[in-house]
Amino acid sequence: MRICLFCEHKYAISILEPLQKAADKEGGNDVLWFVDARHIDPFPLDGKVQYTNSIQEIYDFSPEAIFCPGNIVPYYLPGVKIEIFHGYASEKKDHWVIRRYIDTYFTQGKYFTQGFERLSRKYRDFEVLETGWPRQDWIYENLHTYDPEKEALKEKYGKKKVVLYAPTFSPSLTSLPYMSESLRDFAQKEDALVLLKFHPLTAQKYIDQYKQLAEEVDNIVWISDFNVTKYMLMSDVMISDTSSTIYEFLLLDKPVITLRAVSKNLYWRNMQTPDELQQAYHEVLTEDKYTELRKWVIENYDPYLDGKVGERMLAGARDYIARHGVPKYRKLNLWRVYTSIKTFGRIRRKK
Repeated sequence: MRICLFCEHKYAISILEPLQKAADKEGGNDVLWFVDARHIDPFPLDGKVQYTNSIQEIYDFSPEAIFCPGNIVPYYLPGVKIEIFHGYASEKKDHWVIRRYIDTYFTQGKYFTQGFERLSRKYRDFEVLETGWPRQDWIYENLHTYDPEKEALKEKYGKKKVVLYAPTFSPSLTSLPYMSESLRDFAQKEDALVLLKFHPLTAQKYIDQYKQLAEEVDNIVWISDFNVTKYMLMSDVMISDTSSTIYEFLLLDKPVITLRAVSKNLYWRNMQTPDELQQAYHEVLTEDKYTELRKWVIENYDPYLDGKVGERMLAGARDYIARHGVPKYRKLNLWRVYTSIKTFGRIRRKK
């Protein structure tokens, strides 16, 4: 099968890489990444995978399946267009928006499956298949890879716990304007090392502010690595706001603290003010109710920590093609056509 892994942003790399590994393990597949140089330069997998920065080359490659973690994929590319999602944050307004670019949605767990099946019955132009989320395969493979690094950090700083602050970048949702002084106080008083890991799209003013905080406080460390999942595996508690990383951390059966999260259903400790941080920290580590809430999330959001999500996705793509053939392009209204061309440009079609 000819496979395109459509990588528009850095965060998508660790989502798509398990599919590359599954395709390699299976054998007989030809995989080509599209890497958007506007957002990813350099490409961390350069020399390890086949990739291009050219949409024209993807078109000429004529993929049979395109796996897309983002919200848009060029309608004129051949191949079944498969949405595999960039996270679990169902409370964000755009999570359930159907933009009509996608042929089939590969969902993470039954909560998402049921939601998109309802939308499928409404729109009648896409299918839904529950597979799990591919980054879970990377997590399965690396559950204990970073244990020695975590222990070395704890020993270096003389701390018992590692706490990850991973806020969203969204201006309307981020906790970044409010958390710096509370984190300073927390790091100075608690027996914990604080890691700062920010989204690649975070505003530069906050990056500068929190880098300075890390320089001023011994027990706060700035992390520049793009792979947030590594640091989730290394951490005992996460502090965030309205971010999809919350659910990824809960799925590891680890406690989360947020500041004014907009979620309708809260499966973690949500603060109304930053001053609650130390109290919230002790609550999530000791109260059984947060353990029970995490269990519900694991069962309903994504129970597939078995290392086989990539395999299920490849099988699902083949099944779709066996039933429908390989789509030549996606039929869209004029606005969606315009948006697709404006975002990714035009191509020279084959005669």
